[in-house]
Amino acid sequence: MEQEKIDRINALARKAKLETLTPEEAAERDRLRQEYIAAVKASLIGNLENTYIVDQFGQKQKLKKK
Repeated sequence: MEQEKIDRINALARKAKLETLTPEEAAERDRLRQEYIAAVKASLIGNLENTYIVDQFGQKQKLKKK
């Protein structure tokens, strides 16, 4: 996710604390938050797919989905 989008999320959060957001700003904030959450989840899944556990015999085993 681009830094400018993260900055916009933060700006809207600050504004929401000081005053009420317009419906357009609230919708933008929600859309940007969902995009941010999706990016974090994708990053986490990518990291977990490349994670291996080394057992006591030195064998690498890929993590399994539950």
